Amino acid sequence: MAEPVVDADVPGWWTALGIPGLFDVHVHFLPPPILRKVREQFDRAGPLIGREWPLEYRGDDDERVGQLRALGVRHFSSLPYAHRPGIAAYLNEWSAQFAAGTPECLSSATFYPEPGAGAYVAELVAAGTQVFKVHVQVGDFDLLDPLIDDAWGTLAEAGTPVVVHASGGPVGNDHTGPAPMRKLMERHPTLTAVIAHMGAPEYTGFLAVAEDFERVRLDTTMAFTDFFEEMAAFPRDLLPRLSDLQDRILLGSDFPNIPYPYAHQLAALERLGLGEDWLRAVCWDNGHRLFSGDDARN
Repeated sequence: MAEPVVDADVPGWWTALGIPGLFDVHVHFLPPPILRKVREQFDRAGPLIGREWPLEYRGDDDERVGQLRALGVRHFSSLPYAHRPGIAAYLNEWSAQFAAGTPECLSSATFYPEPGAGAYVAELVAAGTQVFKVHVQVGDFDLLDPLIDDAWGTLAEAGTPVVVHASGGPVGNDHTGPAPMRKLMERHPTLTAVIAHMGAPEYTGFLAVAEDFERVRLDTTMAFTDFFEEMAAFPRDLLPRLSDLQDRILLGSDFPNIPYPYAHQLAALERLGLGEDWLRAVCWDNGHRLFSGDDARN
């Protein structure tokens, strides 16, 4: 099977795998004012970025949705993330409206340690929100902050997945790393937590968390790509453990905030040499099963 080189190659690549498309759990769509500020941080290689990061995709929402559709991404998230108190409600309202008008988009939301977080997360879960995102590396907060303990409990009870950027990449802080994530899972062992970026650069510690807690998942976002390998190469002696976790690894891309074509993420996964069954599981089956409870490829 030929690796995809440019985005036009991607539909042929997943067709050859025998899957109906791609299920990408780590995609971002944000309100335009927030998106502009995020892009400014990447363009300036801001303090949380840490290096030059030329963005490959800079179109408006309609253009980027069209690009995902052309790639064959049949399901994707919007993953807003609150970086301070008082902004989650705005992000969540915008994201709900975006998902309502975009059939392929999972209804996505976020929360932050602030009074009332437990209550609004419960309301969002009751309203049908399908996935949450929290960003410890940007938000710089304690995963065990009492202000969000009820939110974690609600998500654990409901089984609603939450994508957690808890690793120290690209620039860590006092709250990042596998130890806080492990403590969170010890407190809420049934939480469906999706560890972003395979836990880069602390791959070993986050793989261990996934191995020790049945409902923990890992997403592939930017991992194994040339760009990430330059910063923090994935240890090849961990590949057997990655193979063993086949049913708990989800495709993620970080589209549109990536400095290379979408196709490169898929090529990087294929280069691991873990086989077509592993690729089928990661690129479609696992995401589809997690969000629909149905293993059928449709």
